[in-house]
Amino acid sequence: MSETLRYLQSESAQAGVEIGTLVKYLLMDAVKAKASDIHIEPWESTLAVRIRLNGVLTELVHLPLELLEKISGRFKVLANLVTYQTSLPQEGHAPADPELGGIEQRISIFPTVRGEKIVVRIFDPSNRSFDLGELGFDDDILQQFLKLITKPSGLILLTGPTGSGKTTAMYSALYTLVQRAGSSISIATVEDPVEFSLPMVAQAQVNLAQEFTYPRALRSLMRQDPQVIMVGEIRDPETAAIAVQAGLTGHLVMSTIHSGSTAGVFARLMNMDIEPFLLASSVSGVLGLRLLRKNCPYCAQPYEPEPGFLRLVPLEERENAEFRRGGGCDQCLDTGFSGRHSVAEMLMVNQPFRDAVLDKAPTRALQQVAVDHGMRTMWQRGLRRALTGQTTLEEILRVISVDEL
Repeated sequence: MSETLRYLQSESAQAGVEIGTLVKYLLMDAVKAKASDIHIEPWESTLAVRIRLNGVLTELVHLPLELLEKISGRFKVLANLVTYQTSLPQEGHAPADPELGGIEQRISIFPTVRGEKIVVRIFDPSNRSFDLGELGFDDDILQQFLKLITKPSGLILLTGPTGSGKTTAMYSALYTLVQRAGSSISIATVEDPVEFSLPMVAQAQVNLAQEFTYPRALRSLMRQDPQVIMVGEIRDPETAAIAVQAGLTGHLVMSTIHSGSTAGVFARLMNMDIEPFLLASSVSGVLGLRLLRKNCPYCAQPYEPEPGFLRLVPLEERENAEFRRGGGCDQCLDTGFSGRHSVAEMLMVNQPFRDAVLDKAPTRALQQVAVDHGMRTMWQRGLRRALTGQTTLEEILRVISVDEL
């Protein structure tokens, strides 16, 4: 039973719910389950509390609707927000709480027609590792990534949907560089927002209200003599142009960009008016990322995937496949999954690929050039995880779309 339910059923709660205590237990349950977010949302007849476990929302508890205003007020106090403002969105940050194991919270309040929706992003230092070796990369991708981040210059791009582990991968890369070079290397970041404080790294946070934008921060940063620059996200042509130029002029630059595939990054940048010859010269590699839920080791058992899914698996692979799926147990909160690991696709930019970029080849043709020169696709790597029983075939198809096969 969760701490929240235990409290709600206690004698003290029957006499009257103490909101500060209730919020504390909600946070405790989320931290104990290793959730990344808490969603508190007014539904038709209840106040639904859900937590995001391994990337998927799971119901935790349903509360009376009349508690919404008090719970919202409590979170506003924690984040130093305007408590009487209910018709406009608000965002804030609650500092580390020793009672909850030192977690920090990013709190977002959003007005809806039924009342305010509260989303709390949890940053748990005890549940966050910046060790590249623990991210779940295949050995060959890990070696390729290490090779890229130890180059003296070039632009490394990471792509994938929100919550696919891009920021964690970049933080891990910076942490690795700090461990290897110590105080002899100058590393700077521009982020929105800064999610974790890294040792010996100069981290800056974008502030649009004061016109401290990505381009403005990067232009200033170039005069700070950095060797490694991490840009939170390339969102506009100006940021893209500065990042590309920095990669060409002796800096190692890492950033993220939204694209449907690793090869699609180049078309996205060309649409931002970056010349193909600049891309061919500056981009040294693109890492595509997704996060897969791992089967719970306590309840995983053999199973047969649906015929429609099985048709996507090559016939020769099916014969030796060891498909497994978690049935759900107390250890995994009846989800069948426990933890996540990365599945990745590494596009190393070599001379044939540069030539294809210079020829403005379409995305599908660029993808084929990369595959012809040794790139294993994300689907191939994900399928290997399902065939060996690490995760389910359905999970692979949930995370990797069919057009990426």
